[in-house]
Amino acid sequence: MTVISESAGEIKQARKGSLFGSLYFQVLIGVTAGILVGWLFPSVAVPLKSLGDFFIRCVKMLLVPIVFATIAVGIARMTDIKELGRVGIKTILYFELASTAALIIGMIVGNVFAPGAGLNVDPATIDTKSIAGFSKSATSIFDSIFHLVPDNIVRAFSNGDILPVLVFAVLFGIGLSLHRKATQHAVDALDGVLSALFGVMAMVMWLAPIGAFGAMAFTVGKYGLGSLLSLAKLVACVYGTSILFVLVVLGGIAKLCKIQILPFLRFIRAEIAVVLGTCSSESVLPQLIEKLERCGCPKPIVGLVMPAGITFNPDGSAIYLSLAVIFIAQATNTPLDLIQQLGLLAVLLLTSKGSAGVAGAAFIALAATLSTTNAIPVAGLALLLGVDRFMNEARAVTNTIGNALATVAISVWEGGFDRQAYERALAEDRQL
Repeated sequence: MTVISESAGEIKQARKGSLFGSLYFQVLIGVTAGILVGWLFPSVAVPLKSLGDFFIRCVKMLLVPIVFATIAVGIARMTDIKELGRVGIKTILYFELASTAALIIGMIVGNVFAPGAGLNVDPATIDTKSIAGFSKSATSIFDSIFHLVPDNIVRAFSNGDILPVLVFAVLFGIGLSLHRKATQHAVDALDGVLSALFGVMAMVMWLAPIGAFGAMAFTVGKYGLGSLLSLAKLVACVYGTSILFVLVVLGGIAKLCKIQILPFLRFIRAEIAVVLGTCSSESVLPQLIEKLERCGCPKPIVGLVMPAGITFNPDGSAIYLSLAVIFIAQATNTPLDLIQQLGLLAVLLLTSKGSAGVAGAAFIALAATLSTTNAIPVAGLALLLGVDRFMNEARAVTNTIGNALATVAISVWEGGFDRQAYERALAEDRQL
């Protein structure tokens, strides 16, 4: 990974000494400019969506091969295959506990602040044409399980399907590890390819401010800031709960790991800014992999936890889903007792998986939840359509922070976290 460190260092030197040269600052300028253009010139702003789409397209071009190579190389270099099983079990356990905590907190906030109370919406009067596509996109849990194993791995690569590629990468990494002597050259070659991919990603990231500008301009221009007013209480609950989760729950986990949450957030602030502008946690996966390796997390753990977290650790999406379900029930005057809410919680634990990474996926997961339970009118989805995009930022940023901290936590749990490297990385970051 020397090439990665060198390329990262060169970029830092290029940006060092100037606030305007900071990616974090440039992205924030792009987001701010996008909001202004979307508000003042909506007809001009809507077509700018292409800028955001182009940036995401560039990232996705590299995302699948980077995920595959990172996982395969990380597993191939594990000294013991039993280590993979141990890390995998700990990762799944952590993801389930974190997602459950996010869902429970979301439900508690929804019941306490009741963002949908008083709307008195009759489901029969809601125009459901706008949500027909989302309802059809909802898949069953069995479809999701079968999707884990691709019938054609080349097709999975070409379609950019992260989950089946992740499964194949794990199996491929195990195959390399089992025949270590014969495959050592292949592992080294794959590691070299990975370094080159990170170099290309470093170049793509220069487009991040433009992508953030286009995506934000489209959102504000298309839906208008005025659409927030009608459902402001729900939006405020989503953002407030996300902040509470990051500072209290993730902050508590960070404390158990003997690190502080705020310096950690500052360390990944550039990635947070990019996610804020693009509404996609996938857009910063390669950069976070590099940063987490640099700050003391073992490469095999980073390679396994970060890509898996996109699908299996959607903390922000879990908060949104639980709040949205409670909101629709309250808005349509659908009574939910404690037993029914616990049943919804169990369903959400399944449907929330796979809702992270791509903007809008959480809305499809919400449609799947309502379709599965039949307790809450699916037509209520139409109430959220106008402001869903404005809540994407909160859930995507929370997903990203949660996955980054999960990698640190698993590294500490495994006893492989290099605290000296972590302190050194934070010290270098403070000098920028």
